[in-house]
Amino acid sequence: MDTNAAIAFSRFGLGRRRDEPVPADPHAWLRAQVNGPDTAPAGPTTAQGLAMIYDVIHMDRAAFPDPRQSPQVQAFNHVHHDESAALLGQAVTTPDGYRERLVWFWANHFTIAAVSRPSAACCGAYIREAIRPYVTGRFSDMLLAVMRHPAMLAYLNQNTSVGPNSLVGERKSRGLNENLARECLELHTVTPASGYTQTDVTNFAKILTGWTFRVDPENAGFFFQERAHEPGEQVVLGQTWPDGEQGGVMLLQYLADHPATHHHLAEKLVRHFVADDPAPADVAHIQAVLYKTHGDLHAASLALIDLPSAWQPLTKLRTPQEYVIAVLRAVGANPAYETQMPAVLKNLGQPLFGAPFPIGWPDRAADWAGPESIIQRVDFAYDFAGRVTDQEPATVAEQILGPLLEADTLGQIHGAGSRRDGLTLLLACPEFQRR
Repeated sequence: MDTNAAIAFSRFGLGRRRDEPVPADPHAWLRAQVNGPDTAPAGPTTAQGLAMIYDVIHMDRAAFPDPRQSPQVQAFNHVHHDESAALLGQAVTTPDGYRERLVWFWANHFTIAAVSRPSAACCGAYIREAIRPYVTGRFSDMLLAVMRHPAMLAYLNQNTSVGPNSLVGERKSRGLNENLARECLELHTVTPASGYTQTDVTNFAKILTGWTFRVDPENAGFFFQERAHEPGEQVVLGQTWPDGEQGGVMLLQYLADHPATHHHLAEKLVRHFVADDPAPADVAHIQAVLYKTHGDLHAASLALIDLPSAWQPLTKLRTPQEYVIAVLRAVGANPAYETQMPAVLKNLGQPLFGAPFPIGWPDRAADWAGPESIIQRVDFAYDFAGRVTDQEPATVAEQILGPLLEADTLGQIHGAGSRRDGLTLLLACPEFQRR
């Protein structure tokens, strides 16, 4: 394995699997993943997730004095764990590491957390329906899919937002919830660099009133509740947007193709794939690609591969999620232990579908390299290594890291007192921690 192939596996992918073929042309291998289809398996749909909530709401409570014992509640309580395990399993087994990394990147950009019934029941469907189909499509299409998805609507309480002067608002004295509008401007699109004001946030929230969802199995999913929509035109970022659902669709298209959005996305992409402190020239290049193509994420993903800096030595620190995935890809484990990985990620500080704030998980080494965090990784490595009895650590090290492995590190692995100690040294060494 040459250096470029090793970099492709670690920087752009999720780490090499020992049985994974080494590409003769790493650039072409990555481009093929961008050009190819998403191969993730199907899973429960949003409608099915919402139907589970409907079943919990309408179950026969007289038959179950303790609702936790009902099949409806038990099924609901399992869905988050099952979806977490499925997402992790796809990352561990996929041959298309770069494409999967893009899925995880955009899912973090549009973070949801399983803090409500809809976001918990639909967390996997959210990624399958609102993220995966668009990672190499138009950013505007992904943005609209995200903003309409019940998991996001529930996570940011958009389903509680009512136009004060709408029919529902006047009758029930309910008002705006600005969460979705604020996070869309601040985190998902133009950022405060665009100069938007609180008035823009409020007016955007008015435009989005009526965007909600149903849990009724016959009509489960997004719908526009006109009776809750604030009537009249609204001004956002100096532009006037029409009344009705179409006004929101038009505004989202405008935000998706705004120069400030292009800069924000370019900076995040280069930071994620290249360096904690992205070079301005690299950011400007990806921004120009997004501008010229009107937010074509396919073109941006290919442009990242062509950045000369992307083929320099690795400097990024793997997050806990990336680290655990890389360990499982490198060494593997028995299926029973792999099912414990969602709990392991929680212990390491990065649970799936558990970001504490809408901004998502941080993407710099400083946020993950504290002494306690590093000790937790070493503890995990030692525990994991104790469950692997059929692999030689030095062989695994050369297969996974190749030329990225320092001679001194390889010497320490060879000289370890036991197979477990050698594997622990590999999984805890700086070369394995980088991507």
